[in-house]
Amino acid sequence: MVRAVKWRGRDRWLGPLLAGATLLVALPNLLLDHSPPMILLVLVGPLLSCVRLGVRCTLLLCCWSAALGLAMGMVNTTMTPFVFGVRYGGLLAGCAVAHYAARQRCTLQSALAEAREVTRVTQEAILRPISRNLAGTHVCTRYHCAARESVVGGDLYDVALTPYGLRLLVGDVRGHGLEALRLTAATVAGFRDLAHTASDLPGLTLALNDRIGPELGPEDFVTAVLAEFAPGEVRLVNCGHPAPLRAGRRIEFLEPFAPTTPLGLGPDPRQYRVGFQPGDRLLVYTDGLTEARSADGTLFPLLAEATRALCQPLPDDVLRSLHDRVLLHTGGRPADDLALVLCQSAEALVPLLPR
Repeated sequence: MVRAVKWRGRDRWLGPLLAGATLLVALPNLLLDHSPPMILLVLVGPLLSCVRLGVRCTLLLCCWSAALGLAMGMVNTTMTPFVFGVRYGGLLAGCAVAHYAARQRCTLQSALAEAREVTRVTQEAILRPISRNLAGTHVCTRYHCAARESVVGGDLYDVALTPYGLRLLVGDVRGHGLEALRLTAATVAGFRDLAHTASDLPGLTLALNDRIGPELGPEDFVTAVLAEFAPGEVRLVNCGHPAPLRAGRRIEFLEPFAPTTPLGLGPDPRQYRVGFQPGDRLLVYTDGLTEARSADGTLFPLLAEATRALCQPLPDDVLRSLHDRVLLHTGGRPADDLALVLCQSAEALVPLLPR
């Protein structure tokens, strides 16, 4: 069943305004016997309603216009019955078209709303929002899709509790849209399967590269950071992805010792280890952060802004603050997808949680 579109804001008053405007159009014919007949002009209400309001409101305006047209014909003495019949028939036909257009528009809007809901559920199945303690590490995520018509982009993340410790994947698929979603799903699914069996990160990286190979087109690739948490350290493999940030005694980029090409481009993964003590924070992100630009083309000052955001006591607040700073820098909407993952010792977080 097609439902009327709910009125919000100014739309709440649009129906009565259109009814009043239609009456104003009809008034000269209703008050002056010899005024030029303008029956078809009362279609203004239904025609404007069908592009903005719902089916029921459009139907009411159609009935109102038909009643006004009939009254105009009855009081006007300059029209012959034949001329009135032709013009009134045109009015009724226009009302029928307006009602049909409103139904089609509402049906399309309902279908689009359902598609967006399916997409949202799909995204949450692929990119599960996380803010919880996992094996002694608190993991918090935030995701933003740049496309207005979608909630899914090409950025990805996932975590897995494995026999080898907590493992993390953050990546960025080349491209956008359905093709990017397909490759995102394949990459996340491959990580979920392989993270529990590969004995080390280089082996996991190569296995993941082989797993997604059949899904890759000639120009497709996936940049990625894979991390494995161990007591006192975090092990990393970086495949062409922006370097993570570690916040401890100082804030620094964790650049790989040996650069590795993205997944799909024949990576030769090299693992490197960095210290990770209670109180340290690890921020892993996608290039939606490093390549965010202001209106004049200035790049987002990542190190300075991340330093300010990381002063927030709670991980969720850190990511919220960082995302707000990106929005402020870009003027309201980043041009690229953005995934943020923040990890820190759950031990260090306990005193900060509200009691």
